[in-house]
Amino acid sequence: MEYVKLGTTGLDVSRICLGCMTYGVPDRGTHEWTLDEDASRPLIRQALEAGVTFFDTANVYSDGTSEEIVGRALRDFARRDDVVLATKVHGRMRPGPNGAGLSRKAIMTEIDHSLRRLGTDYVDLYQIHRWDPHTPVEETMEALHDLVKAGKVRYIGASSMYAWQFSKAQYTAERHGWTTFVSMQNHYNLLYREEEREMLPLCADQGVGVLPWSPLARGRLTRDWGTVTGRSTTDAFGSGLYQEGDRAVVEAVGRIAAERGVPRAQVALAWLLHQDTVTAPIVGASKPGHLEDAVAAVELELTEKEREELERPYAPHPVAGH
Repeated sequence: MEYVKLGTTGLDVSRICLGCMTYGVPDRGTHEWTLDEDASRPLIRQALEAGVTFFDTANVYSDGTSEEIVGRALRDFARRDDVVLATKVHGRMRPGPNGAGLSRKAIMTEIDHSLRRLGTDYVDLYQIHRWDPHTPVEETMEALHDLVKAGKVRYIGASSMYAWQFSKAQYTAERHGWTTFVSMQNHYNLLYREEEREMLPLCADQGVGVLPWSPLARGRLTRDWGTVTGRSTTDAFGSGLYQEGDRAVVEAVGRIAAERGVPRAQVALAWLLHQDTVTAPIVGASKPGHLEDAVAAVELELTEKEREELERPYAPHPVAGH
């Protein structure tokens, strides 16, 4: 495993981040395909043994049970100071006017609930899961700054939004002397490269680490186009992310993988890891082979010709994932 700094911070993270949306009680929340605790723990342990030190979850994943499962596993299998633990805030956690969003009340409430579920007294990276158009950005950024100063959060990050929104948040924090975001977790893979237009150049210019979610495009980059899986049949959010024209990209991944004699996942992840702006893709793993492919991708060197072949079929997409 390789390790790099997260943006311009002094924080070291593994080049692969384990995305923990896969782990949670199946009948809690909206992800019925998640793995329960008994099935999740061996995978979390496998990741640690492979050198993964970076783990990402969120309060909304399986109604908080992802945080509970991940917290217990890390407590049993690792030393807290050796891992970088990330979670998120924004989504609805309870009925009522203050059960979601990025108000000061919501942020202060949700960090305490997340810390309780994770079984820790601090989070290394606390991320806003989406932009909240109903709360002044000043209120959100000051609340996040106060969490850092209180010792409950080490660094703050953001997730999918427009570049102008991210820039506005950063400027607001800088103007008031508050803590700024050190990372952007955005939708970026071979099938969706719209982030290359504005967000990625902004992150490169400002020294912000990039943590792509869905690096394998909901698994589409790992199998023949049109293959149906248990998750794909129930993934309403993911069903609107990609389009028929993406088939050519998927086929290019398949050709190169066959020529290399490696699984398609390794090729798709290796392409992403070749991007200068990318710090660590957030990889979900529901089988041991998923982790093995992710770790192997770190060392897979694609040629310039192969990267061009993968990129050539790309067609512009409507903005998706916000």
